[in-house]
Amino acid sequence: MSDYFGKEVPKLGFGLMRLPKKGLGTDIEQVKKMVDLFMAAGFTYFDTAFVYTGSEAAIKKALVDRYPRQSYTLATKINAFMMAPTEKAAKNQFFTSLKRTGAGYFDYYLLHAFMENNYRKYDKFHLWDFVKEQKAKGLIRYFGFSFHAGPELLDQVLTEHPEVDFIQLQLNYADWENPSVTSRANYEVARRHGKSITVMEPVKGGTLADPPEAVKKLFREYHPDMSYASWAIRFVASLDGIITVLSGMSDIEQMKDNLSYMKDFKPLNEEEQRIIWKAQRILGNSSTIPCTACHYCTEGCPKQIRIPEIFSAMNKQLGNGQMAEAKKDYQKAISEGHKASDCVGCRQCEKACPQHLPIVNELKRSTEMFDICK
Repeated sequence: MSDYFGKEVPKLGFGLMRLPKKGLGTDIEQVKKMVDLFMAAGFTYFDTAFVYTGSEAAIKKALVDRYPRQSYTLATKINAFMMAPTEKAAKNQFFTSLKRTGAGYFDYYLLHAFMENNYRKYDKFHLWDFVKEQKAKGLIRYFGFSFHAGPELLDQVLTEHPEVDFIQLQLNYADWENPSVTSRANYEVARRHGKSITVMEPVKGGTLADPPEAVKKLFREYHPDMSYASWAIRFVASLDGIITVLSGMSDIEQMKDNLSYMKDFKPLNEEEQRIIWKAQRILGNSSTIPCTACHYCTEGCPKQIRIPEIFSAMNKQLGNGQMAEAKKDYQKAISEGHKASDCVGCRQCEKACPQHLPIVNELKRSTEMFDICK
């Protein structure tokens, strides 16, 4: 544990972006059990967002209505470019989040998903001043922003806004030197500005829980009983200046696995660091699509193509050569949406993608893999 802002925060945070589903909604009873396990193990940090469908309402039922307010810390986010056509609509997200969660105040509050093409909208809508006003009223304890761009922009934003308490970065061993994500460079900029960090995507949307076989072999040979996800989460939890590492857990088993190695957290030793370096070199040669399944790309898709699910299917073939599994997953993905070949090339998905992926080109590649070659 580390002491941040006068309060101890355990190194594992419960990311509420990928909660378990039941029918068309959230499996509240399973979420309650996950919350109980998390709290019983001594962890307290919960992270949601206005745009995470059903998440804020779910955490009210599973956490806020069942535990004393002072026993947990809750983070949520305001988004100026999704479902926020006006300044008033953007600011109303804050009050809607308060109502949805019933939390009374937010321990951590973030301006959501800064990218090159959207960060100025937070200035245009006067949201910096707005969150500082809410902090002065006691409705926010600490505020920051989540970030999906490069170190130059991060340095600029932190120079313009040194008052932020913390920032949220995408950090994981696969993206440490990735030129599109620049995990290491962003981390170094944040620390140079003296900012503490909450970590998102430590398991890269679940892909590092099932890495390519060559990486699995490395990890198995050193410690056959440790999950692949544990390597990813312990890597970022071992860094200096980390408030907490958010894991987007989707079921009880994932929760139990995370608790098994984070309850008594031990940083990576020198040998484990060397194994991570080898894994990074292997992944540098991977042809898989680095999609984290955030689903920002699907919000405005005119054809409602299930892009992350299609990319996940592709990665079965690209990463492990599992073509039969890939075809099966692709058929499941298009059974509830359109085929990759239905893409009209509008590229709204690419503007929304935090990973800056060439989505239209990848959909064309998936068309060649699945729709043409039956």
